[in-house]
Amino acid sequence: MTTTESGVRAAGTTPSVADLLASSGPRPARPTATSTALSFGWRALLKIKHVPEQLFDVTMFPIMFTLMFTFLFGGALAGSTGAYIQFLLPGILVQTVVMITMYTGMTLNRDIEKGVFDRFRSLPMWRPAPLVGALLGDVVRYTLASTIVLLLGFALGFRPAGGLPGMVVAVGLLLVFSFCVSWVWTMFALMMRSETAVMSVSMLVLFPLTFASNIFVDPATMPGWLQAFVEVNPVSHLVTTLRSVSDGAVDTHALLWTGIWSAGLLAIFGPITMRLYNRR
Repeated sequence: MTTTESGVRAAGTTPSVADLLASSGPRPARPTATSTALSFGWRALLKIKHVPEQLFDVTMFPIMFTLMFTFLFGGALAGSTGAYIQFLLPGILVQTVVMITMYTGMTLNRDIEKGVFDRFRSLPMWRPAPLVGALLGDVVRYTLASTIVLLLGFALGFRPAGGLPGMVVAVGLLLVFSFCVSWVWTMFALMMRSETAVMSVSMLVLFPLTFASNIFVDPATMPGWLQAFVEVNPVSHLVTTLRSVSDGAVDTHALLWTGIWSAGLLAIFGPITMRLYNRR
């Protein structure tokens, strides 16, 4: 630095941007893919904090579904609500969490309409981070819904033979499956023009999968053509897996199919979603 520059600096002239950057210390490390995804996951949770009404589906739907189906069908199908809750609870747990996965796509579509994701794509970070982070944030919502269903089930008399460890494993499998299913709705969010369209298509897919399954009744009581669909339904495989795990005797066949469905959904819809995201 010359004498003249020192005099100007001493006279109170504002230092240049280059001087400020040079004196600010070493440049921070580039954020990793994991840290970036977790940051966006935290963003998803902060949105819930500022708009707590988003938790309505997580809190009220599990309670409503569990109480309604237990007391409506319990006496007719199993002779008592206490007997029916043993059969129903793993299934209603699956229905509750799988149904709310569609809100992932709706939230993403809302961000796209507002132009938020255009800003994210211009940032120097791991490209899938906004999508993966949003899905990780939703996993917290799925966990909360699962906890509410289990607590209500225990209050109604649900007593799994596998105990608490079995239910923890069951919920873990459900969260993995739901995370993979959520990629389907992110694809729809990038294809559809409005949040309402995403919800309509999601409901059109989810209703047959959840109600035409083994959640509420034994498939043996169904017509042959419906049994054929129920037996290949991924939701039925997941429900059978959760029931066996909660009973302490794992159904390896159902577990294998649940893993295949989860891996297949992620392998197919993950790349499609990222391609749509990069080209949008």
